[in-house]
Amino acid sequence: MTLASAQESSNPRLAHILSDLTADVLIIGGGINGISTFRELALQGVKVVLVEKNDYCSGASAASSHMIHGGIRYLENGEIRLVRESLLERNRLLSNAPHYVKPLPTTIPIFSTFSGLLSAPRKLFFQKGGGPKERGALLIKIGLMLYDTFGRNNGRLPRHEFLGRKKTLAALPHLNSDVKYSAHYYDAAIESPERLAMDLLRDSVATGAHARAANYVEAIGLTSNEVQLRDTLTGETMPFTAPVVLNASGPWVDKTNSLLGTPSRFMGGTKGSHIVLDNKELLEACDGREIFFENNDGRIVLMYPLLGRVLVGTTDIPISDPDDAECTEEEIDYFFDLANHVFPTITLDRSQIVYRYSGVRPLPAAGDLSPGVISRDYRIVKEDRGEGTYLWSLIGGKWTTFRALGEHWANEVLAHLGVKRSVSTEKRAIGGGLHFPSTAAEKQEWIAQNQQSLSTARTEQLLNRYGTFARQIIEDLESFGDEPLTHAPHYSRGELISLIKREQVATVTDLTHRRTDLAFTGALTAKCEEEINEIFSEATA
Repeated sequence: MTLASAQESSNPRLAHILSDLTADVLIIGGGINGISTFRELALQGVKVVLVEKNDYCSGASAASSHMIHGGIRYLENGEIRLVRESLLERNRLLSNAPHYVKPLPTTIPIFSTFSGLLSAPRKLFFQKGGGPKERGALLIKIGLMLYDTFGRNNGRLPRHEFLGRKKTLAALPHLNSDVKYSAHYYDAAIESPERLAMDLLRDSVATGAHARAANYVEAIGLTSNEVQLRDTLTGETMPFTAPVVLNASGPWVDKTNSLLGTPSRFMGGTKGSHIVLDNKELLEACDGREIFFENNDGRIVLMYPLLGRVLVGTTDIPISDPDDAECTEEEIDYFFDLANHVFPTITLDRSQIVYRYSGVRPLPAAGDLSPGVISRDYRIVKEDRGEGTYLWSLIGGKWTTFRALGEHWANEVLAHLGVKRSVSTEKRAIGGGLHFPSTAAEKQEWIAQNQQSLSTARTEQLLNRYGTFARQIIEDLESFGDEPLTHAPHYSRGELISLIKREQVATVTDLTHRRTDLAFTGALTAKCEEEINEIFSEATA
């Protein structure tokens, strides 16, 4: 397709891209790190376009443990810089995105005093030490002391504490009675990772016409200084020109590079699976906190309350093809075995699973190293493709550090383009976190000022769900109405129509899995899906 024919295309979904098939920077990959880098460049006024072959945050970024954390277990691998950065970014997110990122009390039940003390130093200095070992109380104590040093957020988060067996069982009576100690500290949880990503994206495109993004657009080739793009929904192709191309496709980096004519073997990802349980007894046993447990083989399982359910994860299994990731029955058995070890009196069965998912961490290839010791840090590989075109690939990265990673990558791009940074994101609020009320009195004031014809309870629900972006949703409800869904009454028809029209919803799955929590919480029954299909058809007609 020529530029002229592209501009004449009758594809309204991509009209903003087709109107100008050039940019200073093209980002391939709409996961959290691609979107973060897009935001950084957009705020500096760089002409930048982001494309994602599926929906935003539908790949590795959709398969997280919903944690914003420092990574206490990375300390024994010697990744002190990464832990320090992660804790700093965790604290920033608690301030910049308070509508989605919340402090999470965390408990580690400990069944050994000295385990791991010999293997940990060998891992720290030599990345050796044989098979993984359960970490004992002394090793965990050392790690949490460092955690406190790096991440107490100017005293706003409490210091860690250790409890003996008696006090541990008094606090958590369902715990395995063989517990010797428990460690208690704070990290953070992110209730809706995909919604936070949409906030970042919305903030980016709001900076002006120089920043554009499109989902369901893939890169299929790079010749001369043109990247060939294709609309994955229609098959329409378009040549796009950008001197700097950033490959932020996560576990698919090598696949993307092959399509662009630059074969690589950067990635060596591991699969992480999770299940979501509707089990009221387990929900109560967790007591509002994350239970972070290490098996005697050193592998980790975590469980914590989320949106009225209990999230249980995760595995760490080498995988060669990210498209093959799925949560297997063997992994579910593994989760149940460990959960039963922690809470032996609570019965778990497969009928309680309301959602399961799996994704691949974008880790670097690391030969025969155990998955648990492969670095979670990130690096950028640059290649000069000639004729003024540069292809840069991102290896690694994790949810917690997306802002720092985006800042780092954007700074390198800015230096390459000869552009000075003019806006910092260190203290910049994200989306609905802007002016989010921090006290009960402030919340009631916000509700009174914005509820219009809605009830106080419904307005508060929308504020909790979208942050201060709820104001735009409420305005839409004045036009669309607020009739509750028949089969999921905690959402309304008008609310879904608002999301469809505002957030580049191209498929029903975008709506049910990433713009809402309907799939995650198990609300997406067959009848509910039928109802939403009808709403989607109506809104997109």
